[in-house]
Amino acid sequence: MYPQATRARAFYRTLSQAAISAVTPIAAVLVALAFGAVLLWLNGFNGTDVVTVMVFGSFQDIRSVAEILLKATPLILIGAGLCVAFRCNIWNIGAEGQLYVGAIAATFVGTSIDGLSVWVHAPLVMLAGALAGGAWAGIAGYLKVRFQASEIVTTIMLNYIAIILTSYLVTGPMKDASAAYPQSARLVREAWTPRIVSDLRLHIGILVAVVLAVALYIFLQRSSRGFALRVVGLNPHAARYAGMDVRRNIMLAICISGALAGLAGAFEVAGVTHRLYQNISPGYGFEGIAVALLANNNPLAAILSGGLFATLRSGSEVLQITSQVPQVLVLVIQGVVILSVVAFAKFRSILRILR
Repeated sequence: MYPQATRARAFYRTLSQAAISAVTPIAAVLVALAFGAVLLWLNGFNGTDVVTVMVFGSFQDIRSVAEILLKATPLILIGAGLCVAFRCNIWNIGAEGQLYVGAIAATFVGTSIDGLSVWVHAPLVMLAGALAGGAWAGIAGYLKVRFQASEIVTTIMLNYIAIILTSYLVTGPMKDASAAYPQSARLVREAWTPRIVSDLRLHIGILVAVVLAVALYIFLQRSSRGFALRVVGLNPHAARYAGMDVRRNIMLAICISGALAGLAGAFEVAGVTHRLYQNISPGYGFEGIAVALLANNNPLAAILSGGLFATLRSGSEVLQITSQVPQVLVLVIQGVVILSVVAFAKFRSILRILR
């Protein structure tokens, strides 16, 4: 009877963990939407628009769904990459800057090379973006392992450098001479990311994002290197005592997260805008942090949390247009969603400790 009782307790423990993992994100979003409804009502707007317009209004037709998936692509990539860094206890706050650097590298490859087929040029653009993002994150990683510099501080500072560098390039060396606004030349057609449906903006980046998120989950849970990353995140001293190279694993974790952020920047340039702008990202790098936290640092769950935040982002645009809600209120509602997600994630970790 004892083995049966042990199996029963293990089953109920797994069931309770799954229930908490499923309920807490839903509760976080519901609390945030309820607060948003009250906020709209206090400012003279219809509070029910938070649900009817901001949520359900985002799924009006196939084009609306395609736009959600388009916005979900960088969020899934960045969120899944940050899951790897966070599991290694590396707080990479520089995904925004890594996205910008990836976009710069993708633009350079997409505008300076000509004569290649789309099957060569498009992957080359993606590779350039990923390598640039990984290298940019590697700067903070090197400062961490060599001088014990806080990766939080260094990645934040690298964000500013990357954004300012982008502004300099699109107003100087990479500026399109025929354009009145700060922007680069258009990428050659062969460098564009192929679209899934010709008359929609959705490109194959969403498929790449999902595949990479699944691959990272398998890497973390089923590979020896992924196990080493998780051990280093839990206890670097025990990992070092067990013969694991802590510095190498830290560098690997932060470079993986940077590479996926850089790939997200490459997809934005090659799949959406087809040229580099000063503000190529609406904040995907920072929003990806919330995506990873909502996913509880699980790359597989980042697919769903990235889709959720993309829905909220699209719904915010619909709410601003159809209900004439000021952008400031929309940004406040988005901020409340992120704060609610972080708070519930902390609550979930406390429950796990108490059990």
